This record gives sequence, structure tokens and C-alpha cells, in this order.
Amino acid sequence: MLVEEEEPLLCDVTKQLNYNHIFARTYITCYLYIFDVFYPYSSIQNSAMPLPDTMYCSQQITIPPELPDILKNFTKAAIRTQPQDLLLWSAAYFNALSKGEPLPVKDRLEMNVATQKTDTGLTPGLLKTLNKQLSSRQPCSKEELQKKWKGLCLPVEQLETLLSLGSFSSDFDWLEFFALGCSALGGSIMSSLKIACEILTEDEEGGPARIPFHIFVKLYTFLACLDGDISQEHIDNLLSSLKTKAEFQQEMIKPVDFIHLARMDTNSPRSSSFTKETSGTE
Repeated sequence: MLVEEEEPLLCDVTKQLNYNHIFARTYITCYLYIFDVFYPYSSIQNSAMPLPDTMYCSQQITIPPELPDILKNFTKAAIRTQPQDLLLWSAAYFNALSKGEPLPVKDRLEMNVATQKTDTGLTPGLLKTLNKQLSSRQPCSKEELQKKWKGLCLPVEQLETLLSLGSFSSDFDWLEFFALGCSALGGSIMSSLKIACEILTEDEEGGPARIPFHIFVKLYTFLACLDGDISQEHIDNLLSSLKTKAEFQQEMIKPVDFIHLARMDTNSPRSSSFTKETSGTE
């Protein structure tokens, strides 16, 4: 009995030691990136004032005044994002910070809604982060997407599945990949578009989630054509009916305008397999 009681305790201690080790390595990485930002090696080489050969006291060490805020923001970002690989994500975080690029950080902590068997799959919060990082890049390169995807510790298999389904070349339209990402989270085309609206909208959270109608057209057309079982006539008729609504809403569309049409694509004989392929499930 004593051995059985000690085993869980030993397991907990081992996990804690492993966590502390990862945490320590992460903070070392943070300091290295911060030092490189404030004191690039090239500037040290070219500096007229040579570094002292011997350190006699702590006063000789100059700490940037921004360092406490940088580490505070980093800690908050890590808590919100909950990366699977803290060290890998930290490298991506400080690399983006040093270049003035959008950070790989979620807007807020979210419950696990990953569609895979593990908790490492794509989520709305992570897709929104990718959109912030890549939406300005037109065209978007596959190499840059792979880099940002890896920085968020997302599974490579899921990315390869999405790239294969979309038949994306080395350069592609980011919105098309974004649409596929939404389909990995939604159970149908219309529910995928609802997720897209919630991610792309500039309305406050809990608001109508409006997006420009021309963006909706691009997302819906791409997913409907990729599905393969929705006729062009049906696509045109649906968009025509929604355009009438958009004209009275300053060319904007919101989920409540189209979500009731969800059954039109759930009846598609290919829709269930299409959803499984994009979500990466068996």
C-alpha cells in the first residue's frame, strides 16, 4: 500500500521537475532574445567603448528599463495562449517582437475546442492569431505559413492536410486558407462561415459579428466549390438573396442572416467526409 501511495506522488514530483526545467530553459531563451534586441552583436563589435574584461560588481551590469514590462507582457501572453511547447513558442514570440511583427498570442484564454483527439489542434483563438500574422501578406507564402504554424505549436499533419485539400502552391490567397481553417472548426459550410464572421468582425465580442459582404462571397464561394456537390446555380441564388440583405446593411453580412441556411450544405452527400478531412479526424 505504501508503494502504491508513493507512486502518484513520485509522478507529480517528476512532472514538476520537468516543468521547472522547461520553465528555466524558456526564461534563458527570453533573456537571450531580449539581449539581442537591445544589444545586437554587431553594435557591440562596433562600439567605441569596449566591454570590461572583469566584472567586479553588479553595478557594471546595465539592465534595460524596459525589461520588467517585456517579461510581464511575455508572462501574460503565455498564460493567455497556453502553448503546447513553451520553449518553441517563446522563440517565436521574441522573434516577432524583435521584428515588430504581430505576436503569436491569443486575445484571451479559451477552453479547449480542438477537433483532434489531443488538445493540440487548431482553435478559433489560434486561427484568429494566424489571421493577424498573415492577413496582410498577399500573396501568402507556404514557407511563412509553416513558420507561423510551427510557432503556435500546431500539428504539422493538420497543416499538410489543409494545404493538400486546398491544392495550395508556394504562394496563395490567405483568405482561401483561412476559409479551410474555419471548415476544420465548423460542422458545415454555414457554421464554418459563422466562425469566420466571429474571427474577422470588428464588432465587440457578443455583437452581431458583421463582415463585409465581398469577404463573405469569397469565403463561401471557395468552400462551396471545394465541396464539389453544390451547383453553381445554387451558389449564385444564395449569394443573390443575401446580397439583398447586405444592401440594407451597408454592404455587411452577419451570421443571423445566413445561419438558418445551414441545412442546405449538411444534406450534401460529401459534406460529412469534407468536414472530417479538414478537421483532421478519422
